[in-house]
Amino acid sequence: MTIRRILATAVAAAVTTPAVLLCATPALADAKPATSATSATAEAGRAHADKLRADTRADKVRSGRDAGRQRAGTPSIEELEKAAAQAQKAYDAAVAAENTAREAMEAALSKDSPLAVAERAAAKDAADAAIARTNADKTLADAEAALAALPETATAEERAAAEKAVADAKTAAQAAATAKIAADEKAAKAVTALNDARVASVQEWSKANQALKDAKKAKEAAEKALADALEVEPVPCDAENRLTTTLTGLPAKVVAGSTVGLKLRVTNGTDRTLDEVWPYVYFHGVEKGGYEPIDDYMHLQWSSAVQDWTDAGEDYTAGVVTSLKAGGHAEIKLRLKVDAEAPAAAGVAFIAADYLNNDGSCGGSPDVDAYDFEGAAAGSSPAPSATSGTAGGTGTQTQTTSTQPLSTTTGTLASTGSSSALPQLAGAAGAAMALGAGAVILVRRRQTPAVVSAGSAGSPGSAS
Repeated sequence: MTIRRILATAVAAAVTTPAVLLCATPALADAKPATSATSATAEAGRAHADKLRADTRADKVRSGRDAGRQRAGTPSIEELEKAAAQAQKAYDAAVAAENTAREAMEAALSKDSPLAVAERAAAKDAADAAIARTNADKTLADAEAALAALPETATAEERAAAEKAVADAKTAAQAAATAKIAADEKAAKAVTALNDARVASVQEWSKANQALKDAKKAKEAAEKALADALEVEPVPCDAENRLTTTLTGLPAKVVAGSTVGLKLRVTNGTDRTLDEVWPYVYFHGVEKGGYEPIDDYMHLQWSSAVQDWTDAGEDYTAGVVTSLKAGGHAEIKLRLKVDAEAPAAAGVAFIAADYLNNDGSCGGSPDVDAYDFEGAAAGSSPAPSATSGTAGGTGTQTQTTSTQPLSTTTGTLASTGSSSALPQLAGAAGAAMALGAGAVILVRRRQTPAVVSAGSAGSPGSAS
């Protein structure tokens, strides 16, 4: 089972689990009673449709604002995140280096360090050499005194012995003096080595400590830059009930194995141009007699006068309408293909529209509109012929937003593809499910989709 099917299954089951619908605030929740046989499917699917739409809107608003930041020479959120991650990595390395330097310093300052042990041994040798020299000098002095004290009556042998004792004492004294000098030099070198090592360890720790302070400052600066940029995210967007969408051509019954032609009209009933508008279309169905979704059996494509048939993709948008002027509308052709092996099901189409202006303002229709239809198994009789100008009949709309009378059509349709994987339903309870006054978009991280400008879409006239 694909991720989409797993998620849709969870949503379908949510019709008996009120917690799944908690994300729709009272101001934005659908207060209109459903009128069709598939109203339960519509209400269960609405939570998922709202979540998908909120994620798509958040990503596109984020991408658009990032593009604006880059045009202004300001780092994008992604660049700031990368810089913050690098600063964190450098800080972590500096912490490790400071710990190593501190441990080395503590070891060097310890009395048990090898150099400290060697210094004490050298000092003891120097002290012993000093005592040996003192003793040797005393022996020489005693021998010299004994020689001087010999009487006139001393024999030649006695005098020779006394003179030899003096000579031996002189030799020993000279050797003791030389040994003391060597011991003193060795002790002095040991002291120098110990002190140098201790000073070097303190200096290394000092450098590492300063590097840590610098890395911490850089990390905090990078984090602040990111936090400052994120202060506008979550992004407040406006509920705009004058931005409306209508779907025509959806039959009351769609037979498996068939392809249905549809039209989606996006109308700007506001008094200002909307720079980028994303028509949102999501088809959902649940197998009759159970909770098994049939979403994977339904495939939606869109096209315009300047864009060949293109898969709607997993962001569920049908292109991008650019520069949709006040009072204007744009029409996008849709075609829904249902696999021949699709089972009988209760289906619903959800539509809405969101916008982002060049000044960073954003918004969209407050609710998704839902159109019910029956998914019939292959071989079933097709739907009745179309009436009132629709192609192939029409499904039942279970929720609509108010539609303003319009005049001429203006707007440019641009093409775009899917930019991300299907979002996790588990996040639905924490995400903004629909736009409203002061509603907040929970921003997720995705790549900015490529947008290719195209020509004018739609036709002059008014919508009702």
